[in-house]
This record gives sequence, C-alpha cells and structure tokens, in this order.
Amino acid sequence: MSPEVERELLERWTALAGRAAEPVGEDLVRRYGEPHRRYHTVEHLAAMLRVIDELADQADDAAAVRYAAFFHDAVYAVDRADNEELSAELAEVMLENIGASTELVREVGRLVRLTKSHEPAPEDRNGGVLCDADLAVLAADETGYAAYAAAVRAEYAHVPDDLYRAGRTAVLESLARQPHLFHTEIARRRFESTARANLRREIATLADQPH
Repeated sequence: MSPEVERELLERWTALAGRAAEPVGEDLVRRYGEPHRRYHTVEHLAAMLRVIDELADQADDAAAVRYAAFFHDAVYAVDRADNEELSAELAEVMLENIGASTELVREVGRLVRLTKSHEPAPEDRNGGVLCDADLAVLAADETGYAAYAAAVRAEYAHVPDDLYRAGRTAVLESLARQPHLFHTEIARRRFESTARANLRREIATLADQPH
C-alpha cells in the first residue's frame, strides 16, 4: 500500500467530510489496504476519484458520488456475493454517525448498491458518473489492463484455473454484450472503444489458455 496514495485519500476525505470525520476516513483507507486485496485497493479508489473529478460536471451531486466511491468497496471478500450491500449498510451507518443529511445517506447507499450491476437508469446522472469511474480501468492501456487482469486473478488465487477461466469469461462476455459500457457521453468518447478492445483481448487470452 502506497503511503503517498494513502495521504492523497485521507486529504480527499477530509476535504469532503471535514476534520471531525477523519477517523472514518482512516478506517476506510485501512479497509482498502487489507492484505487479501490485489485490485480493490487504495490505488483503485484513488484512480476512481480522479475519474470522478473529470466527470463531476455530469453528476447532479458530485459530493454524493465521491462519498459513494469511498464506500463502494469498503467491505470486500472474494467469497461473498453481498459485498455491495454490506458496503452500503456501512456507508449509511458511518454517514449517519458523522451527521450527514438523510438525503445524502440515502443517496450514497443507493449509489453503492448500484455498483453491483453497473446499470444506472438513463436519467441517473450520479449513478452514471460513479459506474463510469468504477469501470474506467477497462480502458487502461495494454500494460495497465494486463496489470488489472493479473490483480483480479490474484484476488481469486484460491480458485482453480479452469473455474476461474469460465467465471471470468462469463463476466467479460456479459460486459461485452452491453449496448454501452459507459453512461456519460464524455466517458463513452474517452473509454468505450479501448475498453471493448481490451475485453476482446482478455476473452481471447482466456480461451487460448490450456484446458
């Protein structure tokens, strides 16, 4: 875990939530630094927040989107299917504890839950920005995408190759079938074609692995 990235995240959290909420930010950064994480790390969160900065004008409430980013992978275990729900519930409790408004608590919880499907409604501007930021890694350059794919595999190191290959291929093919991977026009212009090329390449790589 990079100390520089940790500092960046803590500074961002304090700017967002205020100094009184610093202990919550410290707890969140600690969670993203858990040793079993290889992709869902402080680096992923920092990269996501930088994309949100670029897309902030597309959101109705950029602060809510940033809060949701901080919480969206706060609970992460590879053997659970309810990480997003648990992360949303954690967000709601922690935000209530620091005095956030009912509206903000509700919206952040909704947004965190949305990262399970990454399918916001067309009119959901906040959801579109959050989901686009979360999936922006799909449009990384070839080296960056290879590092991402390797990190995801490392998180599932306990899964045998044949089962991982089948599961990962199903996830990638499901993404590839979507009419659009990204929801804001800016993200579509910047990310869509590169992301689709990366998906095709990884699917082909998985298919070529020894069975």
